[in-house]
Amino acid sequence: MRRGGEIRKARQGEAGLLAQLRRPPGGRDARIMLLAQFLDRAGTGVWAASSVLYLTFVVGLDAGRLGLLLGAAAVAGIAGSPLAGHLADRFPLRALLIGCHLVRLGTLCALLAVTDFAMLLPVFAVTHLGDRAAKTLEMLFATRVAGERRATYQALSRSSANAGYALGAGLAAIGLAVGTRGAYHVLILANALSFLVAALLVWRTREPRGRGLVAAAPGGAAPGPAPAATATATESGPAPSAWRDRGYLRFVLLDIPMNLDDSILGVGLPLWLVSHTTAPHALIPAFLVVNTVLVVALQLRVSARFQGARAATRAVVLYGVTTLACCVLLAAAAGGGMWAASAALLAAAVLATAAELMRSVSSWELAVSLAPPQARASYLGVAGMAQSVQKSAGPLLLTGAVMTAGPAGWLVLGAAVAGLSLVQRRSGLRRLDELRAVAERAAEPAPAR
Repeated sequence: MRRGGEIRKARQGEAGLLAQLRRPPGGRDARIMLLAQFLDRAGTGVWAASSVLYLTFVVGLDAGRLGLLLGAAAVAGIAGSPLAGHLADRFPLRALLIGCHLVRLGTLCALLAVTDFAMLLPVFAVTHLGDRAAKTLEMLFATRVAGERRATYQALSRSSANAGYALGAGLAAIGLAVGTRGAYHVLILANALSFLVAALLVWRTREPRGRGLVAAAPGGAAPGPAPAATATATESGPAPSAWRDRGYLRFVLLDIPMNLDDSILGVGLPLWLVSHTTAPHALIPAFLVVNTVLVVALQLRVSARFQGARAATRAVVLYGVTTLACCVLLAAAAGGGMWAASAALLAAAVLATAAELMRSVSSWELAVSLAPPQARASYLGVAGMAQSVQKSAGPLLLTGAVMTAGPAGWLVLGAAVAGLSLVQRRSGLRRLDELRAVAERAAEPAPAR
């Protein structure tokens, strides 16, 4: 009977994902936005799988200029999140998101004609700027339409996005198999088309209520101003600034290493396999398959286990522990034979994905819950910089320091991330307590005269 019950629960969980996608938190508008994100990520998956080969074999960039182009674009993308948050406090969210999609549509179409390196730099910079801004605006849309169920929406968003990436990578494989200039141009147009359709879908949604405001999740901090930044800010006064809020900036700074799973999976695992292990190179695509399948299958269940801000601080610690275990396996993979190295690397991919699942819960939930309600849009824009900075600095850290040091480099990295996760949890809990205390004082009735 117990075994039968477990099977029924598993089937219910699988059906639950499809049911939630049909009836997500936020209703019709959320459902349309999830479809827009799916198509957007499908186009991005097409470009991600083909861009390096296109720039190398069609445009003719060497490795040095290619690295400079991608690095400069990533640096430009860092400004996208705070810019989007700043504008979202002042302009309609839908219009801004549609604008981001149309900007990326234009830059992708420009790639069909631009081959000069000097011209490619601004094209790529604007594309990455629009990409990071769009992701921040999507997060703001989710927090406004989903309200207290934003963690569920985030899980559905990540599941649909990963499915879109997988679809895009599959479509890219067809074009790459043809390998002609025309085939590459078709792939670029497919990505551009995804932005156009996404913009049309966003246009069909309604503007979410609450400019700059986000509902607090259960278990999080009670709504109230951030103690370090809002001593003079009231509903009629100036909104607080994240740039002057040391407590929130501390969270953002600590959140940068809490995003390293992205670079570990996308850069560290493949390069470590090639340069330091005897595992077959054909194993590299399996890392993406493992990641995609596990995120689609488990994200909703993981998010349900860590509802609210205090639960998110526990997810931070699990992120550190899981990342440490992943790094231990990577270090061990260098000393084994082909089969042992392959098993260790696949297990490391599973653990990196588990860390990603933890991060998707903790980073977003804490970014919302630790921000003052009257300025959450701009605060979330600043929080989005953590992922952008990691995307720029993470690969350099892994290739320039960690892998250069050999297996010991992975052990040091894992121990550092685990230690910082404990600091992040303690810092987050302290700020939540401060927010709650401020809110309780503000709710107390004024003394009678």
